[in-house]
Amino acid sequence: MTGPGTGRGATEGGTAGRADGPAEYMGEPGPATPDRTRNDPPRNPEHDTADPSAHTAAPAPETPGTTRTPTNSASEPGRTDPDRHEDSPPRKASHDDTADPSAHTESSKHTEPSEHAADAASEATGPDRDGPGAGADGTPAKGDAASRGRGGEVVERRLHPVTPLRRAWAPVAVLVGWAVHDPDQAQRQLTRLTTTHLLIGLAVLIPAAALYGFLTWWFTHYAVTDTELRIRTGLLFRRTAHIRLERIQAIDVTQPLLARVAGVAKLKLDVIGTGKKDELAFLGADEARALRAELLARAAGFAPETAHEVGEAPARQLLRVPPGVLAVSLLLTGATWGTLLAAAVVPTLLWLATHNLWTVLATALPLVGAAGASSAGRFVGEYDWTVAESPDGLRIDHGLLDRAHETVPPGRVQTVRLVEPLLWRRRRWVRVELDVAGSSNSVLLPVAPREIAESVVARVLPGVSVPPGPELTRPPRRAARCRPLWWRGHGLAVTDAVFAARYGLLRRSLALVPHAKVQSVRLTQGPWRRALRLADVHVDTGANKTVTARLRDAEEAAELLRSQAERSRTGRRDAPPDRWMA
Repeated sequence: MTGPGTGRGATEGGTAGRADGPAEYMGEPGPATPDRTRNDPPRNPEHDTADPSAHTAAPAPETPGTTRTPTNSASEPGRTDPDRHEDSPPRKASHDDTADPSAHTESSKHTEPSEHAADAASEATGPDRDGPGAGADGTPAKGDAASRGRGGEVVERRLHPVTPLRRAWAPVAVLVGWAVHDPDQAQRQLTRLTTTHLLIGLAVLIPAAALYGFLTWWFTHYAVTDTELRIRTGLLFRRTAHIRLERIQAIDVTQPLLARVAGVAKLKLDVIGTGKKDELAFLGADEARALRAELLARAAGFAPETAHEVGEAPARQLLRVPPGVLAVSLLLTGATWGTLLAAAVVPTLLWLATHNLWTVLATALPLVGAAGASSAGRFVGEYDWTVAESPDGLRIDHGLLDRAHETVPPGRVQTVRLVEPLLWRRRRWVRVELDVAGSSNSVLLPVAPREIAESVVARVLPGVSVPPGPELTRPPRRAARCRPLWWRGHGLAVTDAVFAARYGLLRRSLALVPHAKVQSVRLTQGPWRRALRLADVHVDTGANKTVTARLRDAEEAAELLRSQAERSRTGRRDAPPDRWMA
């Protein structure tokens, strides 16, 4: 997600707006980055609406013996209901309000399969090419001046010319799928073919694949208007996707290995209300970064006429994970050793029982492959992990073969977890994981010393400090009847800013939930725990995840249920709006 200007000096094609030089990995991150260091263009007040993503989640289903206390009542004074946009300034009446109302319909989505190079799946309004801001005659409205060319036409752009190669293999994949589905029939058909038939087949298949890739590229266009990113795709079935700019949460720029060789990049967008990331694949590397900067500026509320002049926000590197530290951390992970142990023991037992070499190989090879994937795969994906700070949020660059530039959006983080495997504790290393509303980004730091990790957490969750171990209270001793030995791994601490719950004995994990991110609080108590006067308190967040304080005393849990609901209401009321580039 991150664009240029982060990690390894300035990553590929970085900006020159950095505040400081790269910080050392083991050094303490410097002071928070100030506001933009350049003259910002005037902001468009019509875009200054709070983003609702941080409070949109369905609470977990209730079970028998569950007491629920909702904390997000829309009737409270001072509350921000994200679905109603009550905290947004009044919208000016314009020609967009008189445009075709069907262009603004966000509830309908096209599910027809289409051969398109841009897999955008957000709010599609129909197979026409006219979106919000278009008049009844199909011409753009006057407010779309930033996306209009000469003659008042919307400027539509195509993807990079190498994009047809992304789709050209589809006919070949159909044949391979048929061969895998029925290998016996495929083998019989191949034995009947002569060399002449094979050459004729290749002469037909290769041009057909090339034509298919070219046509899907030719019929794919995208344009940026005042209010949306518009993507028009489809060879046989035309489809237009309208991605509202104010619904964009984050934008990633990823470069697979072959894309890095070709100098192109893929743009992935996190949009509220979609199950997967929309994407534009592929764009030129410089064009992808420029488009990302423009879209983020529009989402931040900059005027459309000047958003393209904003450019990439400056970034200051906070830390970089050395490859040696990453490799050692993976070797000290219990999952790696457990898989290797299984790969050594299970085939040996099978050989003693069957004396069949093929049975042993069929079992050993998948186990060895799983061990390699869990360690080598993570090393390749988390190689050169760099975290930088910018007005867009925390930027993350990583990857050895496939390079990814990601952003942790401000205000979207619902939960932070500090994971501490058993073999890491002597070195005081932790892994920092995230739950982000509407985003698949889940790792902030693959490995770091605890002190540095806590300082980075303080930047993700301003005003939140990680409670030290002695402040986490254990469950009462009678909890050992429910979970012998493992009850010692549970702990709870509630501060003025955060709900902190710890669980795990060998792989210890501490979850931090800011009170403002809590959607509901539940108390559950089964028959056995009711007899032992124990209960669990569940806290539901806006990322559809739950943090649980287990095995608490029943009276303590009942009081926690009431007090946490009140803290959540107060925290949401006093929390500032989530804004880009604040």
